[in-house]
This record gives sequence, structure tokens and C-alpha cells, in this order.
Amino acid sequence: MLDVQVGQASDFGKVRTNNEDAAGSFVPKTRHQGRTLGYLLTVADGVGGMDLGEVASATAIESMTKGFAQSQPDSMLTTLLPRLVQQANNAVHDRTLQEEYRGKRMATTLVACAVRYDQAVVSHVGDSRCYLIRNGEARQITEDHTLVQQQRKMGLLSAEDVRTSDSRHVILRSLGPEMFVSPETTAVTLQAGDTLLLCTDGVHDELGERELARIASQKKTAEEIAREVVARAVEIDGNDNTTCMVGRVRSVEQVGMYRGRPYRLPG
Repeated sequence: MLDVQVGQASDFGKVRTNNEDAAGSFVPKTRHQGRTLGYLLTVADGVGGMDLGEVASATAIESMTKGFAQSQPDSMLTTLLPRLVQQANNAVHDRTLQEEYRGKRMATTLVACAVRYDQAVVSHVGDSRCYLIRNGEARQITEDHTLVQQQRKMGLLSAEDVRTSDSRHVILRSLGPEMFVSPETTAVTLQAGDTLLLCTDGVHDELGERELARIASQKKTAEEIAREVVARAVEIDGNDNTTCMVGRVRSVEQVGMYRGRPYRLPG
């Protein structure tokens, strides 16, 4: 049976007076929920330079977790998650139409990871990331929707240029500004002992994959790992809000796939 231990941590940092990051999760309460719905981990980062980033990120997280909890059992995660991201985009966009927020601009990044059986599906918009840590190594599952990442794909910038560019936080996709958004969705097969780590740029700007893997590979709880990741990132810099969510995969239920639908393997 699938068993994922979930923990999260967040910090204002050393400079900001408010926290525009948000995080949330859905953890099944029964074995039946675990098999028909699964787990959801999600992190959002209100876009700086706009109004009410904390409202945008909190709205997106609330929409994602509520939508996942109320979703049709056994829905295909590869279609469910992008649909929930679009609903979250609608929720943020609609907040700007409310009288109290009229005339305000708000936007947020979002990364969400749904886990069921032995599959993880990750959908994201912006530069909040998801990593898979396995056997002491971290692999970035998401690809930042930023100007510098686009320039790197075109061969205009090196990896080092991306890390040091003054434009590295220019985001090309976010939730809220437009009525429609195009999330990027990826599926991976999990193994017992894997760790999923979702974070905002306050974390990955300061901690590379090697350091994230080192921290996440310790024999600690998901909550302890999330707290250590955030504390270490703030210690290094602390100029941004810093948020991390961790899912430690303690066991999985292996399945086969037929026409996009999972079926339990014999034995």
C-alpha cells in the first residue's frame, strides 16, 4: 500500500515583512482514499512586483487542495492535475474582479505533485520546483518557466549564466494575469525510499541539487527535512520568502497501466 509521510516549512526570510509563499497538501485518511484519490503536495509563490502576492498564492493553494479532495475517484492524474491548475488560475484571476481587489494585479507560481499507487504526476507554472531524490541524488522534475531558461534552451546562455543573471526571476508563465494558463505536466514512477521535494525559488536559488539531496537523504522525518532545507537556505541568504514541502515515500503499490488506466499486478 502507498504510504507517504508529508512535512512542510516556510520562513519570511531576513528582509521581507510578509510571506507571499503558500503550501498545502491532501493526505488520505483511509486506505480507500489512498487508492482512489492519493496524496497531493503543492507550493505557490506570489509574484513580486505585483499587488497581494500572498492573496494569489493562498487562493491557488486553497483551490488546488479543495479541488483534489472533491475530485472524482480514480480520475487519471495526468488529466486531473492540469485541470486543477487551470481552476486555480481561474480562482486567482477572479479575485481581481472582486470589489475589494478591483484595480489590483496579482499572480503566483504553482507546483503540484499528486501521488497514487507508484506514480507521481507533477504539474507546474512558473519557477517553483519539484525534485525527486533517490539513492542520494536529486533530479529536477520541473523546468522553470523563466526568460533565462528559455534563453538557455536556445543556446544563448550557459547554466552558469542562468544562475547569475539579473533576469533569472523574470517569469514567463504564472497564475492569475490571464484567463487561461498552460501548465507543464510530467509523470514519474516512484520507488520505496524516494523523496519528493517541492520548493520556491527562495530555496533553489541558494541550495543546489547536491545539498538538497544530502539533506533529504538523512534519516529524519519529512517535517524535519523541510525545516532543515528552509533554515539552511535562510542562513545562506534570506532575502526572499522560503518554502519547502517534502513527501517521503515509505512504500508504494506497484501497478500496471493499460490505456492510461492503472491495474493492480498479481501477487
